This record gives sequence, C-alpha cells and structure tokens, in this order.
Amino acid sequence: MRTRALALAVLLLLTGCSSSGGADDDGPITLRFQSLAWQEESVTANRELVKEWNATHSDVKVEYVQGSWESVHDQLLTSFEGGEAPDILHDASDDLADFAYGGYLADLTHLLPARLKSDIPQRSWETTTFGDGVYGVPFLQEPRVLVANATWLRRSGERIPTPEHPWSWAEFRQITKRLAGSGTYGVAWPLKEPVSATLNLSLSAGGQLFHRGADGRVTVRFEAGDEVVPRTVHDQVAADRSASPTTLGSGGSDTLPGFFGGRYAMVPLGFSYRQQIVQQAPKGFDWQVLPAPAGADGLAQGVSPQTLSVAEDSPHKKEAVAFLDFLLRPKNMVRLALGDWMLPTGAQALADPALHTTKDDWATGTALARYLRPAPAQSVRGYPEWKDKVATPAFQEYYSGAIDLGELRTRLEKDGNLVLARYQR
Repeated sequence: MRTRALALAVLLLLTGCSSSGGADDDGPITLRFQSLAWQEESVTANRELVKEWNATHSDVKVEYVQGSWESVHDQLLTSFEGGEAPDILHDASDDLADFAYGGYLADLTHLLPARLKSDIPQRSWETTTFGDGVYGVPFLQEPRVLVANATWLRRSGERIPTPEHPWSWAEFRQITKRLAGSGTYGVAWPLKEPVSATLNLSLSAGGQLFHRGADGRVTVRFEAGDEVVPRTVHDQVAADRSASPTTLGSGGSDTLPGFFGGRYAMVPLGFSYRQQIVQQAPKGFDWQVLPAPAGADGLAQGVSPQTLSVAEDSPHKKEAVAFLDFLLRPKNMVRLALGDWMLPTGAQALADPALHTTKDDWATGTALARYLRPAPAQSVRGYPEWKDKVATPAFQEYYSGAIDLGELRTRLEKDGNLVLARYQR
C-alpha cells in the first residue's frame, strides 16, 4: 500500500512539473516577456500593451518581466543554460549571433505572419538572420546624429547640413576646427564604448572591417574605408585640438552638462538622447539635430536594432509569436518608438505623422531611416569577445594617442583574427 501511494505521489509530482508556462492543465497559458525598456515612457508603453493583450486574450496571458541592458547577455546565457529563459526576450541584434548559433533561440522563419514579414524591410531582417534562420524581430532602431548648439552654429555662419546635403567627413573636421576656441571645442566625442560607434559610422566611408570568404569564414581587414572615421576623431583630438580629449572616456550622458554650458558646439549621440536633452537642457537653450557626416557611400550607417526573440525551449512558440504580432502592429510600434525616442523598423509605423514633426527634430531622424544598414559585426561569431578584449582597448589607445594607426591595424587584424578563429573551427 505504501509503495502504491508513493508511486501515485511521484506521478502527481511529475505531472505538475510538466505543466509548462506556469499554467494549470485547465487554465490559461502564461508567457513570460522580458523587456529591457528603461525610460519611463517606454516602460509605460510596454506595460500598457501587455495589459491590453491580457484584457482581450483569456487563453494566453503575458507576464511582464523587467530586465536590464547592463547585464542582459550574461543573464540570458545563465537562464538559457539553466532552462529558465523567458518565452519572449528583448535584446539587440548584435547580441544574438552566439545565442542563435548556440541553439538557444527559436527559428521564426515559418512562424512569422506575412504582415509582419512584409512590413519590415529586408535590410532590417538581415540583422536577425543567422545562417538559414531568422532568430528575432527587429523593431526599433537608432541612427547616430550630431546634436548641435543651434545658437553657436548659427552665429558661426557655417553651412547647416541636412539629410539631402550633409557634411563630408573632411568638411566636418574643418568646421569643428573653425568652431573651436579658447577653452571651447567644436565637438565632444563620448567614446567610452568606441567600437560600435566607430564601425557603424565607418559604413559611410565604405568601411566594412569584417569580410566573409567563400568558405563562410570571417576575417578582419582594416582597409582605407575603415580608416576615415577613426583618423578624423584622432586628428580632431591630437592635431586640431578641436575635440575635447577628456570626453573620450565618457558616455553620452556625461557630455550633456558641458554641452549645455557652452563648452562644445556639437556632440555625436544616438537619436534617443533627445529625450535627456529635452528633460535636462536649461531654459532657452537652443539645440538641433544634424545628420552624421557622409563619406564615399553617402549617409550609410550601421545599426543594431532592438529585437524580440522567442526562446527555443518555450513550449508555446506560436502563442509567443502571436503576442509579438500584436505588440508590433503599426500603431503599437509607433507607441514603442515614441516611448523610446527611437525609430520603428516597420514601414507603416515609420510613415506615421507623429514621427515626422519638427518638434524635437523627429523629422530629421526619420529622414535617415532609409540609410540605415546592418552593423558590420552583425553576424560575426565571437564579436563580443573581439570587442571587449581586442577592439575596445585598441581604439581607446589610438584615440588617446598612445598608439598610431599602424599599431591599431595590427591589433585589430592580428589579435582580432586569433579571437575569431576560435569560433570558426
């Protein structure tokens, strides 16, 4: 009798453990959605959309889980290996390669609805395509722009660039030189994280850095197009004295007090920094958004869109994709974009009048959307290690003047290819 009772207890326990998604056998499915939204408007938009879904779907409920950009890669890796990953996860496309190739993310190729596939342009889908599979939905993107002190620029008499007539990199260097003065600078480069900024802006000059051979293997080659942006920054700091040397180790937010205080004429920032500027700028401070300089390839610029993926271990992939389809309906995508002060990838959302206003220079940023391309490192396995161990210290030392361009090339190529080779055996 005791043996039969024990067997029954074990059976009941196993049955309870196999109930997936936190749902009872006769209850609704529960999907865990980990969001990395952090700005108040963005968190509010995400939570409101989850609430609206739950109010209209009695059979599939979504639980909002707050994550953090600061620790997302390690946190997700731990949760994947521990079998505790959220069903739906928010990340950035340049963080997906190792997860996709490692089998942690679901291939969405045959799960995505036709509406969503056709609304987002192919160049955006390329950022989440690894091998033959699609491992995320790119939904928000952010061009890098120049935020300028409009009063200072207007008084200088310099030509104001537009998306139709941007500055060249050479012109930008000369203008910052003329804008610099005693104790003031034409530009402040916040390059605490120098790699993505350098690589993404280098696309405008034809820089690629990563080259994939016929055998599929990727190698690093630092060529003429790759030199333009880093050489411009280096020369502005070391030769022209038109760029502040003290901001090279700073984040974007760190430069804002000096910008408001009239120390710098311009700061290259992500488009979403406009929210902080609106909130923090002193009364009467006049600022404007300008396109980043253009090179041989025009305004082309690399981006790593924010993404939404589904965990391979999720037992409810179809339901998870249905929620993604709801979350990324055009009107909802606009709400998410406005909340994050970024641009949506979807064509219908991007055409919304709310994103084409002159207020806060939304129209300038939206005009840059068609020039955005997948970041050069997008599908490179081992990129996080290459960035942290090789590229970041190499660029930091070059920008500070500790090494020259030749040594930068050697570090990126020789040391970088040794790192990438380990991931391509």
